[in-house]
Amino acid sequence: MSADSSDLVYKRVLLKISGDSFCRNRQGGISMTEISRVAEEIRDVVNSGVQLAIVCGGGNILRGKQFSEGSSAIKPATAHYMGMTATVINGLALQDALEHIGVATRLQSAIRMDSVAEPFIRRRCVRHLEKGRVVILAGGTGSPYVTTDTAAALRAREIEADILMKATRVDGVYSDDPEKNPHAIRYNHINFNDVISQRLQVMDAQAFHHCMEHDIPILVFDFQKSGNIVNAARGIRVGTLVDSKAEES
Repeated sequence: MSADSSDLVYKRVLLKISGDSFCRNRQGGISMTEISRVAEEIRDVVNSGVQLAIVCGGGNILRGKQFSEGSSAIKPATAHYMGMTATVINGLALQDALEHIGVATRLQSAIRMDSVAEPFIRRRCVRHLEKGRVVILAGGTGSPYVTTDTAAALRAREIEADILMKATRVDGVYSDDPEKNPHAIRYNHINFNDVISQRLQVMDAQAFHHCMEHDIPILVFDFQKSGNIVNAARGIRVGTLVDSKAEES
C-alpha cells in the first residue's frame, strides 16, 4: 500500500457492486470499458491504504428469479445456482481488469471452482486484505435463496469490515421513489430505526437486519459518478449513510 492508513476513516471496507456495473446502461452482458473504469477507481481506493473486499452481483448475466416465475422448466434452486455462477464470471473479469493495472487481487468463491478461484476461507481472506490485496468474493454464500446483498452483509461481519458500501445506480436513500415522486427527499444520514419505521428500501430485509444487529454502517451511493467509489472509501460523504446514530437529513 502506498499511503499511510493511520488516518483513514474506514480501514477495511466491504464494497457491494451490482451486476449493472459490469455492463452499459443495463444492457446486460459484460462491458470491459465499464469494468476498466470501476477497476481504476478501485486502484485509487487501494492506493489510499484501504483494505478492500468486493462482493459482486451477477444480474448483468442472469438473475435467478427470472427462471422461477411462471412455468419455467428450470427449478428455482437451480436458477439461483446459475445466478451465483454468474457472479464468478464477473469476478474473473474484474480480477483481470485489476491485475492489468497492477492491483494485486484474489478471487474467492463460495462455490468450489478450484481451477479458477480460491475457496472462501475467512482467515485466508483477512490475510490477503492485510497484505494489501483486493479480495473479490463471488458465488454468494454458496446456498440458493440468498441475495448478494445478504452475502455482502454476512461477509462484512466475517471479515470485520468497518462499513458496507453499496454501489448502485441511485445516489442514495430517498423518502419515496424519486422517479415517481419529484418531491422525494434524499437523506444524507439516517439511522436504522428510521429506515424501518419509514419502510425505506436500502437492502433486502435479511441483509439490512444483519447490519443493524451488528452495528455495521451501510453507505448507499451512485457508482456511476466518477470518483464516488474512492471518495466513499476515504470517508468523504457521498450518497446516504445508514447507521445507529441520530439522523442528519
